[in-house]
Amino acid sequence: MKPFDLKAFTGADLADPYPVYREYLTGDPVHHNGEAWYVFGYDGVAHVLTSRDYGRRGPGGRATPIPPSHDTLSRIVENWLVFLDPPRHTALRSLLAKEFSPAVVTGLRERVRKIAGELLAGLGDAGEIDLVEDFAAPLPILVISELLGVPARLRSWFRRCAVDLQEASTARATRNPGALARADGAASELVEFFGGELGTRKPDDEDLVALLVNAQRRGEALTDEEIVSTCVHLLTAGHETTTNLISKSVLALLANPAAAAEPLAGLDVTPQVVEELNRFDTPVQMVTRWAHQDTALGGKPIRRGDKVVLVLGSANRDPAAFAEPDRLDLRRDSRRHCGFGLGIHYCLGAALARTEAEIGLSVLFTNFPGLRLGGEPVRYADDLVFHGPARLPMLTR
Repeated sequence: MKPFDLKAFTGADLADPYPVYREYLTGDPVHHNGEAWYVFGYDGVAHVLTSRDYGRRGPGGRATPIPPSHDTLSRIVENWLVFLDPPRHTALRSLLAKEFSPAVVTGLRERVRKIAGELLAGLGDAGEIDLVEDFAAPLPILVISELLGVPARLRSWFRRCAVDLQEASTARATRNPGALARADGAASELVEFFGGELGTRKPDDEDLVALLVNAQRRGEALTDEEIVSTCVHLLTAGHETTTNLISKSVLALLANPAAAAEPLAGLDVTPQVVEELNRFDTPVQMVTRWAHQDTALGGKPIRRGDKVVLVLGSANRDPAAFAEPDRLDLRRDSRRHCGFGLGIHYCLGAALARTEAEIGLSVLFTNFPGLRLGGEPVRYADDLVFHGPARLPMLTR
C-alpha cells in the first residue's frame, strides 16, 4: 500500500477520513509509512494504549518536536500531563484527578447548563449562527476559565489564547509555517498571566490554580513552572476536544436523522448517546506513543525508539470491535470506544467533556428545534488530529 500521509487529507477526505482508514485497516492495519508506525485496528490501538512497552517520551526524553526557537512553548509543553510518563505522570494526575471526578463534575451540571443557556440567549432571534464560534467553542472555554479562576473580563482574551495555542498541533504546524509562532506568543501571554496568579491564592481558595499552589505549599514536589504549565495545559485540553465533540455531534445527528428516531428538539441526550457520538466521529483522531523497548505488534517488529501513531478514529470504526461501525446507533453500548484514550493516559477531563456535550446539545436542541445546516459548505480545520469544523454555519429557524 502507498505510505499513509497526513498531508494528503484535504477536502472531502479531511471531513470524512473513514473510507481511507478502512483501506489500511483491511490491507495493512500495522503500517509503516517510512517515518512512523500507524495502527488502525481496535485491538492494536488498545494494546499500545495500555502497555508499558510504550510511552509518551521519544528518544532523548523529549515529548514533542517543537524547536527550541519557540522557547516558552517548548518548555511548558514538556511539563504537560498528557506528555508525562510515570512516575511524574502518576503524581501529577493523582493530584488533579479528584477535581475532575464524576462526583465533582455532577456538581457542575447546573453551572454548565446556565452558561449554555446564557450563550444561546445572547444570540437572540438570530436566524443564522456559526455553531463553532457562537456556542461550541465558548461553552468549554467559559467552563474551564471559571474552574481556573480567570476573571470574567479576561475570558475573551483567554479564548483567543486557547485558539492560538492549539496551532501548536503538529498537523497544523506542518501545513502552516506561522502556526508555532502564534502558539508561542499565546504561551508567553498565558505564562505571564498564570505566573502572576500564583502568589494571589489563599489556603481557602478552591479553583484549580489554588489546588496546585496549596499542594506546593504543603510540600508537593511542584515547581512554579510546572504549576503554570499545568494551568495552560488544562486550558487547551478543556477546549478544542469538547468544541469538536459538540460540533461533530450536531453534524452526525443531522446527517443521520433515522438514528435519533425523533425530532432533535425531543432527543434525550443521555450519556450513552454522547458515548456513541464520540465513537462515531471522535474529536481526537490520533495520538502518538514511542516504543520503550523492542516488541512486536500485529506480526510486525517494533524497535525501541520507534514512533507509533494510534489512529483512534479508525479503531472506533473497526468492525471487529463494533458491529456495523459506520452506522450511528444511539442505543449502542459504546463505552469501550477509545475516543478518550485508554490506560494511564485516559482523558482526565472525560467526565467534564461528556457533561458539557450532553447538556450543551440538550440546551441547543431545546432552544433551536429547527436547527439545520446553512447554505455554506462546512469547512474543516486543516488538522486531521484535532478533527472538526473551523466554521459551522447553521440556520436556527
